[in-house]
Amino acid sequence: MDLEYKKQNSWKVLDDSQLEELETLSKDYMNFLDKAKTERLATDEIIRRAKDHGFLDLNEQEEIKAGDKLYQINHNKSLALFVIGEDDLENGMNIVGSHIDSPRLDLKPNPMYEEGEMAYFKTHYYGGVKKYHWTNMPLALCGVAYDKDGNKIEINIGNNEDEPVFYISELLIHLSKDLSQKKAYEVIEAEQLNIIIGSKPLEEEKENPIKKHILKLINEKYNLKEEDFLIAEIEAVPAQNAREVGFDRSMIAAHGHDDRVCSFASLSAILKIDNPKKTTVSLFMDKEEIGSTGNTGMESQFFENAVMEVLDKKEGFDYLKFKRSLSNSKVLSADVVCAYDPNFKDAYEITNTALVSHGVTIAKYTGSGGKGGSNDANSEYLNEVRNAFNKDKVNWQVGELGKTDQGGGGTIAYILAKYGMQVVDCGTQMLSMHAPVELLSKTDFYETYRAYKSFFKNI
Repeated sequence: MDLEYKKQNSWKVLDDSQLEELETLSKDYMNFLDKAKTERLATDEIIRRAKDHGFLDLNEQEEIKAGDKLYQINHNKSLALFVIGEDDLENGMNIVGSHIDSPRLDLKPNPMYEEGEMAYFKTHYYGGVKKYHWTNMPLALCGVAYDKDGNKIEINIGNNEDEPVFYISELLIHLSKDLSQKKAYEVIEAEQLNIIIGSKPLEEEKENPIKKHILKLINEKYNLKEEDFLIAEIEAVPAQNAREVGFDRSMIAAHGHDDRVCSFASLSAILKIDNPKKTTVSLFMDKEEIGSTGNTGMESQFFENAVMEVLDKKEGFDYLKFKRSLSNSKVLSADVVCAYDPNFKDAYEITNTALVSHGVTIAKYTGSGGKGGSNDANSEYLNEVRNAFNKDKVNWQVGELGKTDQGGGGTIAYILAKYGMQVVDCGTQMLSMHAPVELLSKTDFYETYRAYKSFFKNI
């Protein structure tokens, strides 16, 4: 009898049909990433796919019954998908909760200026980033604005090959003697993350001729004036699309793996659910990267309100049943974890760090230091999740976020746990987390999808 635990490389254990499904799903995931570079675009794409699979707007249903598939949108930046189960809602739900926002650069409210014969947009970084990562690379602009007549203007420029891109310059190596002595977080300061948007002047203008030329072009294309930027919501993201990595094409490099890999895996899993015993839910939340705050983050009451609506239309609202429906629910907090990187081995404790291509990762706790801010799942629930995964031969492992005293991070797990839900973090491990372009293994994405599907089916 072999009593020792050994991790398995998924490439060695997946059969031919699974490998074929892996490649098909990976291509679809890459297509999703290219279309869903912001939380708004992700919401649009998720809803489009959900509607194609028969999901209906919860707000438009007077009554609902077992088997119904429903969606609820929250301010166009977060949403929930429900597949209504046979059981009463007070028996709890099976929930996979992910987030669709990613680290990026936001335009400041008053972004445009001219200096040094160039026009710029000022930015404010969003989430935990290494600021120097965002220089010297092509950028796209995505977001919404409103013109003087109140018309909503969709902005998406730089993602197609025939469109211009944008750029943040950095000091040339020849003049970097002083710069090279700075600490990494000081090399590029926040106020230096200014995006070059043009350099051609309007001939008849003497004051700010380049800025005015850019404003003229923007007005011709989008019917916007400078004042409209004061109320706009525009993000700068890498212009490049998802690409396969390696001679063997075994990995994917893309912007927004954190956390759209878990979001897409959850979406793909719930789209295959029909007539479950317990109501299944996929959550796609905003603002996780800045603390899950605001009316589109997990700290809002959006999900509570959606559950109230479901309960009212399915069984009739009862406050005690509502509270039971939450406390009896079981959750996978679907967020990424770090993978072991041999280039930086001193940051990891290898026996408790996830390995690339070794399956989806369960993180019993996140937080920092002495488990500060963590959910810390209990053994009873971990055993349930393990048995569910093993039943379907999901390849899984456990992992932490590096050495205990190196840093840390959090997810939405602790927020859902406050309702009394059983919650554990479970997601895809990746390299270069929070970089503009991140890296992961196709097999780990695939096993994440299989894990969520198994959870919906077996818990």
